[in-house]
Amino acid sequence: MATINLGSIKFNWKGDYAAGTAYAVDDVVNSSGTSYVCVAASTGNAPPNSTYWNVMAQGGSDGSDGTDLTTTLTTQGDILYRDGSGLQRLPKGTAGQVLQMNSGATAPEYATASGGKILQIKLNTSNATQYSTSSSSYVDVGAAYTIVITPTSATSRMLIHVQFANQTSGNRTYYDIEKGGDAGGTIHLSSVVSGADSISNNEQVSAGGNGFDTFQWIDDIGSTNELTYKLRHRNGAGVNSHVGVAGSANFMYVMELAGDLF
Repeated sequence: MATINLGSIKFNWKGDYAAGTAYAVDDVVNSSGTSYVCVAASTGNAPPNSTYWNVMAQGGSDGSDGTDLTTTLTTQGDILYRDGSGLQRLPKGTAGQVLQMNSGATAPEYATASGGKILQIKLNTSNATQYSTSSSSYVDVGAAYTIVITPTSATSRMLIHVQFANQTSGNRTYYDIEKGGDAGGTIHLSSVVSGADSISNNEQVSAGGNGFDTFQWIDDIGSTNELTYKLRHRNGAGVNSHVGVAGSANFMYVMELAGDLF
């Protein structure tokens, strides 16, 4: 009958490897954080000599090579990422910032969020106000068609939109936008169009004609000066003309657009 040595049916933990100790098969030692099992009787043949030892359990990193997360991440809100050499820490951003890729597309970074393309809007409505003139020279229509706005950027553009009902008798009414506050002085937008008398005109040939005007203008501003936009009108032959006939949809707005929108 075969004889079984009950002392050899399990691994024998021997602690740290010692060069002067004789090791038998199935002895297990620790060497530099990794455990090794003896596969051939040996004295003085230190792990990881594979003739005598097999790895039983591989030791992990002690953090000395920069792979320990507790030493890389040091502050609440830190983010871990890898660059070309190893793990790196990205400190948290400030309130309102967003996470984005850097310009070289090699690492994350925090940046201030873009404000979008529509930066601000100023709106006036005048559904119940009617303005009239019989002047043959341009005059301001009135307060409801005057908008004051301060640009947030010199590279912005202003979109000016005016909509109103009008009424006159048998003659033309002309409309223009005046811009004040520009670095170059007061500007009439009709004057920047070669040969134009106005940016809009409406002719009514009946005794009590009614019409409707709407137009838009894009203005390149070039500064952050406070700007005032006014709708002006004049009459062609001395009869009364009216802007903003009561009960109609009459309004004016100026919208600041980001300069890279178009």
